[in-house]
Amino acid sequence: MPAIELRRDTPGLLRLFTAVTAAVALVLLTVLTVVMISVRDQVRIIGREAAPQAATAADLYFALSDLDAQVTRILLAGDGDQLASSRIDALGAYRDRGYQADQDLQGSTADSAVTLRLMDGLAVYRQRIGQALAASSAADRLGYWTQATNLLHQRLLPDAEDLRRQSQKRLDDAYARKAATETTGTAVAVLLGGALVALLIFLQVWLARRFRRLWNPALLAATTLALLLAIAATAVLQLQSRQLADGRDTGLGPYLALSELRALGYDAAADTGRYLVSANLAYYRDDFTAKSGCLTGGPGCRRAPVSTATSATSDAASARGGLAPLAGSVAADRWTAYQAVHQRIVALADSGQTDEAVRLLTGIRRGDAAFDFAYFDASLATVTETRRQDFDRALRAAETTLTGWSWLPALFLLLVLALLPLSVRPRLAEYR
Repeated sequence: MPAIELRRDTPGLLRLFTAVTAAVALVLLTVLTVVMISVRDQVRIIGREAAPQAATAADLYFALSDLDAQVTRILLAGDGDQLASSRIDALGAYRDRGYQADQDLQGSTADSAVTLRLMDGLAVYRQRIGQALAASSAADRLGYWTQATNLLHQRLLPDAEDLRRQSQKRLDDAYARKAATETTGTAVAVLLGGALVALLIFLQVWLARRFRRLWNPALLAATTLALLLAIAATAVLQLQSRQLADGRDTGLGPYLALSELRALGYDAAADTGRYLVSANLAYYRDDFTAKSGCLTGGPGCRRAPVSTATSATSDAASARGGLAPLAGSVAADRWTAYQAVHQRIVALADSGQTDEAVRLLTGIRRGDAAFDFAYFDASLATVTETRRQDFDRALRAAETTLTGWSWLPALFLLLVLALLPLSVRPRLAEYR
């Protein structure tokens, strides 16, 4: 009698087990598809929005730093024929940096109030520079230039640095949200995927014992598909996470830190010229020393770097250690060479040999300041561009890894759902 009742209960149990398995497959399909689409979108946000905005903010700071450096060169070159080529070159660079700053501001999606304040301040800065270049007396020229360079350092550069901090925070937040989604996805793939595989194996064993058949081919295929999906989804989530994290740590983070150091180098080099334009004002000599300390990683640095180790940058991607850890010994040595020329220029100016100091600053021969700085900047620019390309490659690799995963979970699990009724229908038919 119990055996007869158990046999009568078999169709109901079979339908129950099948329904529970199908329900778990449907939940896994829904959640895993949503997770994969979310991760894909977050990779796009990091690579196409957050990272470019961080790069744009860094580029704006660099453009503004060099803008003032070129103004200093223009003033030192004067109107004479001797330094006419230097003046023409500086005027061209000033125009290019101004256009670069305008493009960066127009493309910025950061704090609109800060962006508008920068646009307004930049317009005032250009007005003061125009007045300085048109001034008929040295005193008026110095007065307008002082107003302009003070505006740049007291308002424009701090606002640009604020934009950099905002953009890097947005980048950090984007990485954090992506990490949380990846954790959810991995848990779903392991727990729900494991539960689905366990239910399919249980159903296989139960059918084998109840109906005395060794294997159910449809169930075996469904189990294989579910297991492959769980393993593949977990592997894809981990692989793209590692790819984008490596791109951040070896590409994007160092790129942003190097961009910061490069801008600081331009601003420090401009202090050499400012020292001469201001008639040997000690502030610019001391300011150069402090900025140079940041570039060499020395104790004299009084400036907190923007690109420090955070959730989006490793210790190797921080500007705190100066040039050597990020750009290598070649760039660091070339900056040291420029420091030596700077000291010679300051010594000449202090001894009253201003014309010789200006010649040494604006000359283009090896050993002149302009040559040594260009030599340093070329080395730094090469490393910076290499880091950017490293991030771009990592981003493309992560995007390639995720290709198809917005629909692959649905394909796998719809096949599982299709195989389930095929596997149990012959057994249910035995009870009709």
